[in-house]
Amino acid sequence: MNLKRSSDADRAFCSSHFVMSRYTPTMRKVNYLFAVVGLCNSFLIGQDYPKAEITNGLIRAELMLPDAQHGSYQGTRFDWSGVISSLQYKDHQYFARWYEHHDPKIHDAITGPVEEFRTNDSGLGYDEARVGGTFVRIGIGTVRKPDEKAYRPYDTYEIVDPGKWTIHKHKDRIEFTQRLRSDEGYAYLYTKTVRLVKDRPQLLLEHSLRNTGQKAIDTTQYNHNFFVIDHEVVGPDVVAKFVFPPMATPGFKDRAEIVGDEIHFPRDIEGKNGVFSELTGSQDDVKDYDFKVENLKTGAGVHFTSDQPLLKVNFWAISTVAAIEPYIHLKIEPGNEARWTIRYDFYTFPPTPRP
Repeated sequence: MNLKRSSDADRAFCSSHFVMSRYTPTMRKVNYLFAVVGLCNSFLIGQDYPKAEITNGLIRAELMLPDAQHGSYQGTRFDWSGVISSLQYKDHQYFARWYEHHDPKIHDAITGPVEEFRTNDSGLGYDEARVGGTFVRIGIGTVRKPDEKAYRPYDTYEIVDPGKWTIHKHKDRIEFTQRLRSDEGYAYLYTKTVRLVKDRPQLLLEHSLRNTGQKAIDTTQYNHNFFVIDHEVVGPDVVAKFVFPPMATPGFKDRAEIVGDEIHFPRDIEGKNGVFSELTGSQDDVKDYDFKVENLKTGAGVHFTSDQPLLKVNFWAISTVAAIEPYIHLKIEPGNEARWTIRYDFYTFPPTPRP
């Protein structure tokens, strides 16, 4: 574990340059924002918070470590384990910071192949929890339920108990374990290992979730996959590939288009005017959990699969990131355990930028 802190001068530099970027012409603004985001990544994320590095000689990755008081991410949306702030292969960057302002309590101030568990589009036990009571966010802890009409996925709730985290670090992998027991009958032992495979440009996310409570755990889990391949603007040189012809519901308007089993961008996405849609056309089958994201200009791509059936998949993109978000379903009775793995294969190819 490594704790460092950036200087006030570093913080001032980042803040002033983010402000300056707002007043440049549109395309210059987007490219300049990428440069500043990359530079401030080391100041604001890489330096301020607990972190660790792993490598297999081919891939080098930096991970931000769970910490309820000092962690880089303290939100209640995403699982705290496996947050990758940087991943490099053959001088290409696949995961890194994609947003301007960092605050540990912001729901999406996070990077890498991050994951969220949802039960009925909320938390485990949310529906039966009384106002002032608690419910469970797997990979986060128990949180307080306020007086509200419905669950607010993009807000940060009060954390009552983050559980007990144990972290085991090795040269090529890190194992995260969270033990949690709630007062509502839910309890679990959750383990995620982020592993770089020997002699291969491959990353594994190996999961285990054991139900140690009295109630069944019925949840979906999805991976947001914040790909920022080489910090290039998302546009005609970025393509998302599927093994089935996806259909967007609702459509992408004129910001993206489906060509066969691929999603293309007719022009660069500007600012936060992005695209989002649930995609139909897939089957509830392992073979459909199979995706690629490529940057044609830089010749870098990633292929990711799982050993679990694909429940559904969403697609989201803004100027700085293109994300395929696959979902799986887990139902774990008391005393039982679920195991699943997501595999990422990183590769390069001759650059073929679109005209």
